Amino acid sequence: MIPRYTRPEMASIWEPQTRFKIWFEIEAHAADAQAEIGVIPKEAANTIWAKAKDATFDVARIDEIERETKHDVVAFLTHLAEIVGPEARFVHQGMTSSDVLDTCLNVQLTRAADLLIADIDKVLAALKKRAFEHKMTPTIGRSHGIHAEPVTFGLKLAYAHAEFSRARDRLVTARKEVATCAISGAVGTFAQIDPRVEEHVAKAMGLVPEPVSTQVIPRDRHAMYFATLGVIASSVERLSIEIRHLQRTEVLEAEEFFSEGQKGSSAMPHKRNPVLSENLTGLSRMVRAYAMPAMENVALWHERDISHSSAERMIGPDATVTLDFALMRLAGLIEKLLIYPANMQKNLDRLGGLVHSQRLLIALTQKGASREDAYKYVQRNAMPVWRGEGDFQTLLKKDPDVKKHLTDAEIEEQFDLGYHFKHVDTIFKRVFGES
Repeated sequence: MIPRYTRPEMASIWEPQTRFKIWFEIEAHAADAQAEIGVIPKEAANTIWAKAKDATFDVARIDEIERETKHDVVAFLTHLAEIVGPEARFVHQGMTSSDVLDTCLNVQLTRAADLLIADIDKVLAALKKRAFEHKMTPTIGRSHGIHAEPVTFGLKLAYAHAEFSRARDRLVTARKEVATCAISGAVGTFAQIDPRVEEHVAKAMGLVPEPVSTQVIPRDRHAMYFATLGVIASSVERLSIEIRHLQRTEVLEAEEFFSEGQKGSSAMPHKRNPVLSENLTGLSRMVRAYAMPAMENVALWHERDISHSSAERMIGPDATVTLDFALMRLAGLIEKLLIYPANMQKNLDRLGGLVHSQRLLIALTQKGASREDAYKYVQRNAMPVWRGEGDFQTLLKKDPDVKKHLTDAEIEEQFDLGYHFKHVDTIFKRVFGES
């Protein structure tokens, strides 16, 4: 985790003290269940809670023990015994390290997902507000980066809102898939521990029992989780790149907010750069990169190995922390985005009406021209305008083949900008409901 791109609430999920607190809760809830079914004394389970519930675990001490034992869970259990005393002998009975590690990881991932879902909600709120603000603001739609046909800026934001709505649904699903608990012992057979212990711990930790854990929770669940984060990051990048393109000097239809005192360049005082969008593009690449090791972690040897462990210690915190930062930055960017309708109209008019070429094509076919001929008539009048040689509507009115089918008034009718926006309300209702 890099402090520059880290928000405290998400970072706290991955701090050692939080991790050891979760480990303790797993062990203590397991002890409660063991006591309930008569495996350990109830007094011992009560003592475990009483002695360590409010304890601050000594991270340095645990690290010191681990340097000798070369085992993190054993180091923690040794330190826990120093706090609890003799009753600590009843901790971890019938359990294996993966029971603690995997259950803890899934608790952390579900907590992280809750924060990320809240982040997406902020992005959605910002997009919705700005979409309605510019619902009917005309702008040019582009394909291949080239002027195509008119759209509205509100539609551009509605597209993004629909995409992040899907992202939210996927994240909710990924959270559910990873919210499982394994307290099944060595090789996952429950030979040394009753399945009722797992059920108790799962409920206490807000999880559900893993149907079959083979000692470790299957990593396809985690692969899906991190792949989902990667897809969300791709949506972040898509919107960021749109803003970067729109902020280019030659376009300048939208621009990141530039605060008083902000500097765009160390050398050129005039610069106002899309630094937030560019930053989001880079962060998105990193989140996507974490999906690959998560997918490679699925293929473990037999009932377990730890080839996944080192990767997860990095990708768990880094992917969630990075996406959390990116989503909040994106929400703020959209909230403060500067939007320039006058420049949008200027760019829309730049090709002298060529953006209405499809309407002319259709009008000609409806009046009897073949599609092939209609395309030829429209294109041969469009190309000079593309080169800056004349006005599209004027040239069409002078073309004898066009005039065989369309009157001047009918040609002029095809240049109505509002025609392109007659279904904006329908699209908005599909995206936002009856808002």
